[in-house]
Amino acid sequence: MNIPRHIVGVADMKIAENAGEMVVTHALGSCIGVAVFDPASGMVGLLHYMLPLSSTDPAKAAANPFMFGDSGMNALFAEMFKRGASKKGLRVSIAGGAQVLGGHMDLFAIGQRNVLIARKFLWKNGLLIAAEQTGGTVPRTMYLEAGTGQCWLMVNMQSIEL
Repeated sequence: MNIPRHIVGVADMKIAENAGEMVVTHALGSCIGVAVFDPASGMVGLLHYMLPLSSTDPAKAAANPFMFGDSGMNALFAEMFKRGASKKGLRVSIAGGAQVLGGHMDLFAIGQRNVLIARKFLWKNGLLIAAEQTGGTVPRTMYLEAGTGQCWLMVNMQSIEL
């Protein structure tokens, strides 16, 4: 049996509802991956956003809310709730926010700002981060499995469970 694997591109989001389905996003550098698991339904959602705040470019945010942390997380949670997920018991993991060009080269600190907006958004909405691997200087690939909610990263050819 061939289990579907949904690829989440940059400034993209996917939801999987059937046990065993996978969602995966590649090359989380300064971008953030937000993985959400609803244990009651087994549903998972994965967002890959590039920039922290939609207010920096409202026109782009209107065209693609997944480009930005605030509008992307709003859209991800709204879609999951619309499909029947319950806020109670959600497991949220985040990864990314690296400075892949090296610390002194990232004048805008996009990675750090992306991590900060994820933490702030989730806290303001009463959601705790269950697992996090952020910062550093290497990109990550994030995997999330529907049904179990198992979440892991590939970093430098090494698997790390979140």
